[in-house]
Order: sequence, then C-alpha cells, then structure tokens
Amino acid sequence: MLLYTLVPLVLVGIAVLLFVWAARLYNVMIQLKVRAENAWSDIDVQLKRRYDLIPNLVATVEGYAKHERTTLQSVVDARAKAMGATNVAQKGEAENFLSGTLKSLFALAENYPQLKANENFLKLQGDLSEIEGVIQEARRYYNAVVRDFNTKLAVFPNNILAALFNFKNRDFFQLEAPEAERKAPEVKFS
Repeated sequence: MLLYTLVPLVLVGIAVLLFVWAARLYNVMIQLKVRAENAWSDIDVQLKRRYDLIPNLVATVEGYAKHERTTLQSVVDARAKAMGATNVAQKGEAENFLSGTLKSLFALAENYPQLKANENFLKLQGDLSEIEGVIQEARRYYNAVVRDFNTKLAVFPNNILAALFNFKNRDFFQLEAPEAERKAPEVKFS
C-alpha cells in the first residue's frame, strides 16, 4: 500500500525537477540570446559611427588629392557595401574590404604633406582610430557571448531542449579572415 502512494509522489517529484531544469536552462539560453543581440547592437552603433565619419574623411582627402579619384571611389563603394550587408558573415566580409580601402586612403595621404598636417584630417583620422578600437572591444565581447551561447546549445542534454525550442547557433563576427591572420606578412626591401 505504501508503495502505491510513493510511486506517484516520486514521479511527480521527477517531473517537477525536469520542469525546473528545463525552465532554468531555457531562461539561461534566452539571457545569452538577448546578451548576444545587445552586443551586436553595440557593434552596429559603432559601425554606423564609422560609416558617418567616412564621407567627411573622403571629402577632406578629395580637397587635396583630386586626381586620386579611384582610391576615393573605392572607399565610398566599400562603405556602401558594408552598410548594405544583412547578416554577421556578410558584415564581417564587407568590413574587411572597407578596412582595406581605408588603409589605402591613409597610404595615399602620406603623399600629401599638407593633408597630413590638416587639422580636420588629423581629427577625423583620430576619431576613426578611436572608433576602430571600440569596434574591436565590442567584437570581442560579442564573440565571447556567442561562444557561451553556442556552447550552451551544443552540450548534452541542453542540445535536446535547444532543438525543442528552435534555438540556433549564432555566427561569430570576424573582421579578418582567419587565413589572412595566420599568413606571415611579406617584407620587401627595394
């Protein structure tokens, strides 16, 4: 008789524990998902600041280097491509291209001493450098949150619950292609 009363209580206890575990895990995954979305939003804000700064930088350089139109146009085109990227992977690829064109713009500025001494150009260059630093910090935080989120989704038995609630892995935001980072820089003396 005692056995018949204990079995339902044990089953109810197990069901309650499973429910508590599932609810806690669901809440942790939601928290990580929201943190990842918030971190991406922080990156997006800094990228917008960068995009807003680029036309002023191009206009300043253009005043000194009118015949360097192809370099200036490539920066404008890269900015447009970056602004039009719709997902994390596309955004990373577009940002890499934009960074490369900005490097060519600053290399171009080396040929114009008056431009390098221009107060407006120096301020814009400093602002861009500051924004680049903030983007790197935001990218590291975002990628750490994505790592935690993806790990939480992948481990057993969390992966079962994640599949039930349709949680999906998030992409990392990479500003440099991994192959490019591993490649040694080429040094030429001529």
